[in-house]
Amino acid sequence: MTQEARVTQGPLTTEAGAPVADNQNSETAGPGGPVLVQDQALLEKLAHFNRERIPERVVHARGAGAYGTFTLTRDVSQWTRAKFLSEVGKQTETFLRFSTVAGNLGSADAARDPRGWALKFYTEEGNYDLVGNNTPVFFIKDAIKFPDFIHTQKRDPYTGSQEADNVWDFWGLSPESTHQVTWLFGDRGIPASYRHMNGYGSHTFQWNNEAGEVFWVKYHFKTDQGIENLTTEEAVRLSGVDPDSHQRDLRESIERGDFPSWTVQVQIMPAAEAATYRFNPFDLTKVWPHEDYPPIEIGKLELNRNPENVFAEVEQSIFSPAHFVPGIGPSPDKMLQGRLFAYGDAHRYRVGINADHLPVNRPHATEARTNSRDGYLYDGRHKGAKNYEPNSFGGPAQTDRPLWESVPVTGGTGNHEAPLHAEDDDFVQAGNLYRLLSEDEKVRLIDNLAGFISKVSRDDIAERAVNNFRQADGDFGKRLEAAVQALRGL
Repeated sequence: MTQEARVTQGPLTTEAGAPVADNQNSETAGPGGPVLVQDQALLEKLAHFNRERIPERVVHARGAGAYGTFTLTRDVSQWTRAKFLSEVGKQTETFLRFSTVAGNLGSADAARDPRGWALKFYTEEGNYDLVGNNTPVFFIKDAIKFPDFIHTQKRDPYTGSQEADNVWDFWGLSPESTHQVTWLFGDRGIPASYRHMNGYGSHTFQWNNEAGEVFWVKYHFKTDQGIENLTTEEAVRLSGVDPDSHQRDLRESIERGDFPSWTVQVQIMPAAEAATYRFNPFDLTKVWPHEDYPPIEIGKLELNRNPENVFAEVEQSIFSPAHFVPGIGPSPDKMLQGRLFAYGDAHRYRVGINADHLPVNRPHATEARTNSRDGYLYDGRHKGAKNYEPNSFGGPAQTDRPLWESVPVTGGTGNHEAPLHAEDDDFVQAGNLYRLLSEDEKVRLIDNLAGFISKVSRDDIAERAVNNFRQADGDFGKRLEAAVQALRGL
């Protein structure tokens, strides 16, 4: 980091003025353990971030959705006790919301941006939400950095525009973003439609079976329509001609009975293998190589019914990674741990404390039974039932069986970096991805990156950005440097 980049205006503080000791790592129970509620710097930061915009979503504001059906095609009971995954041929109603990340509600669909993949399963044990993206990785690995990252993608508070300086300054100072940025500026950075892209759970999740055995799992949804993408030039034209292109394509395909579908796969890692795996399996900036954990096909997802009202069913739909069912749970992934709090908090603020009561959000295959009462838009559904537990009036009672199995933790509390594994590195997988590309794909990737990096105002920011790709692959960095210099007139 250059001396210029180190200049500060004094210590970073909380909203109350207390100095922040570590703004890179959230506080965990030991180096590899889950995030602690006592990390008030993290919770304050995420809670404030969720309230920065009203009424649209702070991120993923621009979206479209549809109802569908998930059909299980393989017995997975050896790995999970989730009932909706218990019997081959079993079908579960779903609702899937697609979205872009950075744009506001009125932005164009054909943007170079990750696509949100928020899938709700209306299971007989309650709703299970799987909230991922159309990429298997992400820009950062700790939720404490998420508000900072999104601030660089949104409009600058002074200029009112997205600024290349902000974007590349953050990415250059955050080498862990190199893998995702390589994905984003490659051909798959602008899908031709929501139907022609894959979806991923992205995070690592826990599955546990009836015997209490634990497995770590990653979800993949492979499009049956085939991968189709737009070039930068095609996307610019389409954004002006039809900014609603992706939403229109999804709605019209379902209207004509051309139901989009995806083949559902999982990668499964026995829990005992995680500690000694060659890199941190809970790191959201990395994929699990298929040669280590081959994808296993388990089902089919089909979208077959459009919402009747976009506002009621798409804009007011809510998804939370914390919505688990028995047999499925979280992992120590620090991004996921932060999202367990942040998503529910955002929904309570944006839609209201009773958002779960809306038709699109409430369970469809069972009934929610809680002691929560009143609040904005409360509909009086509980009538005269008691609102406390335990009670002797026949109220709902606890089951005494957690949804997921406990994970052992060791070490003192503190702002720990994730434990290092033998091959943990911010650049290896970005380099691997680059070397998998054809020559034509490499040319387009270099052109896309150089076109954006060349817009920064400072040479040190541009050089730092290029250097991350140089460390991923020498040829990658050399070609990108030449392309940036040519565009900057150097």
